[in-house]
Amino acid sequence: MPADDRPYRLGAELLAPYALIANARDVPDAIALENVETGAVWTHATLLDGITRWASALAVVGVGPGDRVATMLVDQADGIHSWLGAAFAGAVEVPLNPQHRGELLRQLLSAISARVLVVDAAVLGELDLGDVADLVDTIVVHGPGSQPYACRGTPIVDLGPLVAAPPTITDPPPIRYCDTATVIFTSGTTGPSKGVIVPWATAYQLVSWMPADSYTEGEGLFCPLPMFHLAGKSAFTSTLIRRARYVYRQRFSASSFLDDVRSSQCVVANVVGPMLSFLADTPPGADDAENPVRVVACGPMIRGIESFERRFGVHVVTCYGMTEIGSVLTTDQDHGPWNACGRVREGYPWPEVRIVNDDDEEVGPGEVGELIVRTAAPWAFSPGYLGAPAATAEAWRNGWFHSGDALRVDDAGNYYLVDRFKDTIRRRGENVSSFEVESIASSHEAVRECAAVGVPGAHGDDDIVLFVIPTAPGAVGPDALRDWFGPRLPSHMVPAEIRVVDDLPRNATTLRVKKHDLRRIASEGRQEGVGT
Repeated sequence: MPADDRPYRLGAELLAPYALIANARDVPDAIALENVETGAVWTHATLLDGITRWASALAVVGVGPGDRVATMLVDQADGIHSWLGAAFAGAVEVPLNPQHRGELLRQLLSAISARVLVVDAAVLGELDLGDVADLVDTIVVHGPGSQPYACRGTPIVDLGPLVAAPPTITDPPPIRYCDTATVIFTSGTTGPSKGVIVPWATAYQLVSWMPADSYTEGEGLFCPLPMFHLAGKSAFTSTLIRRARYVYRQRFSASSFLDDVRSSQCVVANVVGPMLSFLADTPPGADDAENPVRVVACGPMIRGIESFERRFGVHVVTCYGMTEIGSVLTTDQDHGPWNACGRVREGYPWPEVRIVNDDDEEVGPGEVGELIVRTAAPWAFSPGYLGAPAATAEAWRNGWFHSGDALRVDDAGNYYLVDRFKDTIRRRGENVSSFEVESIASSHEAVRECAAVGVPGAHGDDDIVLFVIPTAPGAVGPDALRDWFGPRLPSHMVPAEIRVVDDLPRNATTLRVKKHDLRRIASEGRQEGVGT
């Protein structure tokens, strides 16, 4: 067990709101935030002013302590303003993927019980306002073109004039490391997506593992990850604590990456594995290594990581983590084999890690089992899922968080992800619930039954393969079904491949679909060139 003198409680200086306040006081003119695409910059002072204006605007529309604020915002700077603005107002922001539509969005908004929905004007124009209005008290529209909108019985407010007014809130209420910083929806497995309750301590620790010499005061961290992911929020928190610059673009571009980091002089890039794969696939240039980046932090690594490091003149560090537990397996620049995902983290929150069998009994080195974790540091992990006590109890059973991932560990302490026990698909840096893909597909009148699985894709993530049993032969085809998905699913959830079949492999006793067999069938078919 950890020693008693370890600093389990986080000081206020490690919490994003207080770190920003201190920076605005001590280094007000230093750059805190930068959009590499537009050139827009926010100093610590201007960022704090903007956040207090957002907080005051939310208070005007009725947001107060204990309320939840749902957001659907595209730009990361807006995501930061809404997140910390809600905190300054005493509320909790719940960011949603702005691509969510239809029944998926209704389910999420219903689970949140949000007082208001803050949404980009362009996003709002694509929503069914009647459905959304049933689930929030007020719609607050951000950006140009916010009026007019017709919405039955629910006020629609333009955020612009509200944030232009002098702030009435200048300081947050008392915030502790154990308070809820945000609620992040992560993929469901056998049910809808679940809202992970994230304390400020977890928001801090997810990215706090990065080596101390990776970047320091005034230096830039490039991060193209969205603010509806905890990774984006935690990386921004890390830059505040180090008094560094958070540099972003809305969407990652492999072809623009070198220009982005060169123009902004970023010394760290915080990305996900598929982004590294896309970057590795760009045509090599003689000057690829002539860039300011020292460290690339990613998870997972990609095959050929050593040649990637040589080509771009960088060191790669990696980690294994989840929204519920932050990062528990990490590396320094000695990252080990390309398919390893880290070693047990030595720093805060000093996690205990086991690989166990179905009875939670620890297995030996080299044996595959489920990764489970716990920590003695209070609030360093999520306390559970919003409004889902049964799912919380299942995940945190026996006093350990059960990851649902199958891993093994070698004699050197390197951990390797082998498979996912839970029915989750990783696509373009997003966790995708097969249940939700299947639920939407099953609502098509010509689909009798279906099953979605993930198979290894070309860039280190998964491709979604959907097997469909039609109501009658020829009732629906892959192309028509893919077009039908367009307005109903975010692009990262649309299957890459759709196969129409007569039946699915099933358990002989329960007739439950055997997903592991489907994954094998899908992988073999792709290797043999079988299409839709």
